[in-house]
Amino acid sequence: MALNTNKNVKLYFSIKEVADIIGVQESTLRYWEKEIPQLRPKTQEMTKVRQYSQKDIDLCKTIYNLVKVRGFKLASARKMIHENRDGADKSADVLQTLTSVRDQLTELKHVIDGLV
Repeated sequence: MALNTNKNVKLYFSIKEVADIIGVQESTLRYWEKEIPQLRPKTQEMTKVRQYSQKDIDLCKTIYNLVKVRGFKLASARKMIHENRDGADKSADVLQTLTSVRDQLTELKHVIDGLV
């Protein structure tokens, strides 16, 4: 097992942090955990505190993309993740990249309009 030499990198995130990152309520994440078998954050034995890894966060982003952005029902999202996880992940990445490019182009247009 490799040693983590970068002390600024967090290995685990709380449910509140993940909810803020994804842009959903904590209750939504709890519901997704019940409905999506692949989403199982580590939990502390005594306190039952959830600890999300970066892999869990990436899966939450994929679920968010499928359900909130693309309008899939949760059952359809679950099926897509189960059958084609790589395709679902790539789809979320492409959408995020396109959104970022659109925002940059809009900002550039505003700058150019200000010069004219």
